[in-house]
Amino acid sequence: MRKDIAIIWFRADLRLHDNEAIWEACHAADRVIPIYIFDERIFSGKTKFGFEKTGVHRAQFIIESVENLRKSFRKKGTDLLVRVGKPEQILWDLANQLNASWIYCNRERTQEELDVQNALEHNLWQTGKELRYTRGKMLYYTADLPFPINHTPDTFTTFRKEVEKFIQVREPLSSEGLPFYGIPQGLESGDIPTIDDFNVTYPEGGEKLYPGGETEGLARLRYFLWESDNIAEYKKTRNGLLGKDFSSKLSPYLAQGCISPKIIYSEIKKYEEERVANDSTYWLVFELLWRDFFRLMGKKHQNAIFKIDGPQKRTDLNWKKDEKLFEAWTEGKTGIPFIDANMKEIKRTGFMSNRGRQNVASFLINDLRLNWLLGAEYFESLLIDYDPCSNYGNWNYLAGVGSDPRSYRYFNIISQAKRYDPSAEYVKHWLPELDSLDEHDAHAPFTISAGTSKKYNFELGINYPKPVVPVKQWS
Repeated sequence: MRKDIAIIWFRADLRLHDNEAIWEACHAADRVIPIYIFDERIFSGKTKFGFEKTGVHRAQFIIESVENLRKSFRKKGTDLLVRVGKPEQILWDLANQLNASWIYCNRERTQEELDVQNALEHNLWQTGKELRYTRGKMLYYTADLPFPINHTPDTFTTFRKEVEKFIQVREPLSSEGLPFYGIPQGLESGDIPTIDDFNVTYPEGGEKLYPGGETEGLARLRYFLWESDNIAEYKKTRNGLLGKDFSSKLSPYLAQGCISPKIIYSEIKKYEEERVANDSTYWLVFELLWRDFFRLMGKKHQNAIFKIDGPQKRTDLNWKKDEKLFEAWTEGKTGIPFIDANMKEIKRTGFMSNRGRQNVASFLINDLRLNWLLGAEYFESLLIDYDPCSNYGNWNYLAGVGSDPRSYRYFNIISQAKRYDPSAEYVKHWLPELDSLDEHDAHAPFTISAGTSKKYNFELGINYPKPVVPVKQWS
């Protein structure tokens, strides 16, 4: 009697719950073999501008997520294979070694991931084996949408109105009761690499904020909803800057697939039934819709989202090349405290608030007039919650090259700083050299008079950099 074997190739879907690849493989095959591969090109490679492809914070988060997934599989009586190298070669060799009938994986849509998928599919085709794609990155299934992907509305508001009132979110899939029979004897599980195995740089004063893994992701969801009730105030707090409670902090877990968007949606609906339904509980769903929208824009416009002229193919925008200005931005030495504080945070932690991201991007694009792709790649390198479509979609949006026809999004940095950091607590946390200044002067030390400067024992250009751009536009 034939015994079919299926390999489950984990990518950015590092979870057991609501995992279509696990569900389908377990129903199709007599034995499933889970595997995660640290792609050497992603974990030790460089971006086009020479940044680390995967910075230290995200690399550590992924390592911990893989460790957690292995523990979960071991509790179910099997194991997670781990390898380092090129997935298209490793998976082809493994499929032949095991005489596996299928490899299941979550389909990715951006070019680098597509190249690997296509190479693997080509290799498997030569030996009569099949790569089967599954879904799980989005809240909605594309098959349920009221339009084909290439007709997805190019503005978020139109997309939201056409989807949320008419399309049901599917129920999450459960892995409970699915059969796992262990890996064959003689098949090495493989060691999970450590951060020292990758060519990544430790930032001075680096901080670890969020441990990786499905267990931690589900715990964070439980805390934000049921234990703290923070979600009930989320619309009021979401623009916060310091601490872990002002927003859900689920984005790293969503980016690596440690938690399913459908699980988040399902829990929000339960919370609304049992406790309260308001604008704040809806707002987290609203942000899940933004994730779907950016992913659909990536599918629709493909590589255009990674190009300087964007989906709009704009040729009327002139971008400067200035290494010194860009270095001042990355190092948090622009002389604009709200910008510098946010840039210190991302470098040391791999995280930055949504409010911060919008401001530092606007500053690079509109005030420094630098190539927005530099900023997008820098974020790609550092962010713990990096997702290609969301990252480049947001930069497209702010640079005025995205599918949305609105072209000018400019932030008054000082106004933003005073509004969202009124006591300058955030700025002083990341820039302790401004501790002695009051909140007004901490946000705008370039306005301090000679007398006040003497009172503070503070000298611009000595204690803190002079602004790299004119500041009159913010007065």
